[in-house]
Amino acid sequence: MANTTASAAASADTRPRKIIAGADGFGAELKDALISHLQSLNIEVEDLGTSDYYSVGAEVGRRVSAAESDSGTRGLVACGTGVGVGIFANKFPGVFAATCLTAADALNARSINNCNVLAVSGMSTSKDSAVEILNAWLDTPFKAPCPASNSKPWEDNLSCFLDNSMKEMPKIGKEESKFDSSCSICCLVKNRELNPIDMIPGGSMKIVRESPTSAIVRFKAGSVEPAHHHTFGHDLVVMEGRKSVWNLSKGEKFDLGVGDYLFTPAGDVHRVKYYEDTEFFIKWDGHWDMFFDEDLETAKSEIDKGSA
Repeated sequence: MANTTASAAASADTRPRKIIAGADGFGAELKDALISHLQSLNIEVEDLGTSDYYSVGAEVGRRVSAAESDSGTRGLVACGTGVGVGIFANKFPGVFAATCLTAADALNARSINNCNVLAVSGMSTSKDSAVEILNAWLDTPFKAPCPASNSKPWEDNLSCFLDNSMKEMPKIGKEESKFDSSCSICCLVKNRELNPIDMIPGGSMKIVRESPTSAIVRFKAGSVEPAHHHTFGHDLVVMEGRKSVWNLSKGEKFDLGVGDYLFTPAGDVHRVKYYEDTEFFIKWDGHWDMFFDEDLETAKSEIDKGSA
């Protein structure tokens, strides 16, 4: 009995405190079954529901990426094959998503790759098998004995390799800054020609630094940015014009003019209206991205109704 109790305590320590879950139509039923199992283990679940595999995979990845590394937050995604959702979850820094079709896959993914987003197949995995996969993934710490290590502790040289991989892997894919940030002269931008923002009519932008992203942005009077959010928070300073920002996540409105500053936290959904030709400088805490939470016509309608 004492060994059983100790094993249960060890599992509880290994398990994440929160799981962010989502699926497409082919994985929804399996996702719901796994959420029920997670809840039976007293693990907090944030269910993002059902959407296209690329949208829900990206959203789970974004939220896991934005979570603090020590917050105990992981992700669970499901689609027909388990592959598509994993591909798009992996587009975010610090996300290591793996498609697991067996419990052995999950053991290896946790031990070798420190997998923090589990992707499962709604078409080829039964609910009972998926629960076994999920349990293995929940209870296996990084570098634990696994099938790939013949169920033995990793040898010292391989253990060091795995430790180093956690430092090296996040660097892959990051664009090196084109400028020496220690030299202010190298960061001067003389060309103020801006490029249109295809996804938002009336907007144009010039990226002046790649990582973290900084940019000069202009919008024509009357332009509207539909409700959207970013992986990273951003600071902005208005240099010309006038705009309003509605932070829908916090229920706040900010009216900004020349010289005004605003910080919007990562993940906060916000909508923007430009009353004059407006130019502002914006700096994200990481790379620039944009995820829409409504279409343009809905945004305009909400602003016109005064319920923005």
